[in-house]
Amino acid sequence: MAPGKDSVPPHSGSRPPDSGSGPPDSGPGGAPPPPPAPPHPLSAEERAEYERLRRHAGVRHRRLRKAGAAVLLVVTLLLAPLAVVAAWVQDTVADTDRYVETVAPLASDPAVQQVVINRLTDEVVKNVDVAAVTDALTKVLKDNGAPPAVVTGAGALDGPLRDVVRTVVDRNVTRVVTSEIFRQTWEGANRQAHAAVVHMLTGEREGALRATGDTIQLDLGPVVDQVRERLVDAGFDKAAAIPDTDRTVTLFHTDELGKAQDAMRLLDILGTWLPVLTVALAALTVWTAPGHRVTLLITALGLGLMMVVLLVALAVVRRVYLDAVPSSALPPDAAGAIFDTFLRFLRDSTRTLLVVFLATALAAYLYGPGRVARWVRDLARRGTTAAGRALRSAGLSTGRAGRLLAAHPRWTTGVVLGAGALALLLWNRPTVGAVVLVAVLVVAALALVGVAAAAADPVPDESGLTRPG
Repeated sequence: MAPGKDSVPPHSGSRPPDSGSGPPDSGPGGAPPPPPAPPHPLSAEERAEYERLRRHAGVRHRRLRKAGAAVLLVVTLLLAPLAVVAAWVQDTVADTDRYVETVAPLASDPAVQQVVINRLTDEVVKNVDVAAVTDALTKVLKDNGAPPAVVTGAGALDGPLRDVVRTVVDRNVTRVVTSEIFRQTWEGANRQAHAAVVHMLTGEREGALRATGDTIQLDLGPVVDQVRERLVDAGFDKAAAIPDTDRTVTLFHTDELGKAQDAMRLLDILGTWLPVLTVALAALTVWTAPGHRVTLLITALGLGLMMVVLLVALAVVRRVYLDAVPSSALPPDAAGAIFDTFLRFLRDSTRTLLVVFLATALAAYLYGPGRVARWVRDLARRGTTAAGRALRSAGLSTGRAGRLLAAHPRWTTGVVLGAGALALLLWNRPTVGAVVLVAVLVVAALALVGVAAAAADPVPDESGLTRPG
């Protein structure tokens, strides 16, 4: 059929029933379909409008990302000091070993030892009735017909005798308090007391002190077992029949126990998850912002500033605490020693995080376009390249491995930095020294990678190779 006004257009989506053996998309008579019309070129005005709309959409998108990153950054900076304090409190309150490690130095502090010596000496001397001794001596002398001058002199021995008693007691108490026995007793008493309180607050049925509902009970089971065993060993065979019932003694009831246990559970949650939330918000801040490197630099500097604020706040709290404690109750040097001992791990953690954040900010800057950053990178590149070429000239080539390192510098740098960060995360309570050590190792590893990449043999030139045959 010849094409006419009733013929089906080539691209109408249907085909005549007798289209023959041509391809399905062929035109009438088996001819191929006409090529699609070329796209209509944009005029200058249309092109300008398109570029304007595109820039406007890009600017709006960047503004939204900047606003979101700014909000996340503010929340991160506000949560950072709280996260550090919460982690420290949870670590000290819930961990008996950490608590004992915290208070152990107090037993060896001279100021604290002197306070203990003075108070123990005062208690002992207070319970010695010196006046009764002098009165008895006076009565004995009078009854035995001693001269009046001697009797009067015996009555005046109250003051000297009290001084002698105090000197003797002070010497013996000092000998005990400054000994190793006092330190061991101090640590053992604090360990037992802290473990009992933790078991009570967490509801764990361990130790002698237990919490059941709103009742505090003392478990006498271990004591009963020891008494029964000693009685049997001493020959009282009937002591083996002592029953195991009624082995607990109710100490007291309190309505505040439930609140204390709830506070303990909340502290455990905050101390565990608040630091994780802060780190996640910091990472989300860097990811959300358009400029990741600049945002990382700003976030690290902001977190470092918050650590400085926390250290200043601790110094202010220390000053307020020392002013609030009367010197009659506790000497200023002893009060300062107690405060510093209890908070030393919090200070150490804050200083460690400050160094970590400053190192992160420095790394983010050195990878930027700044003049000093470019100079440092060029200097390092020249040094590693010279060292690598010297090794290659000496016959020590890294071969294909070196070429692989040279071809993927970003990946190798990321792996080294990630390994350093992982080392700090896995380090059990890192200190400033640990951070410095890891930073030095990371720099040394980057230098070794650069030398290994520069020591690789160049890729052979295939243009000069002849094809066989």
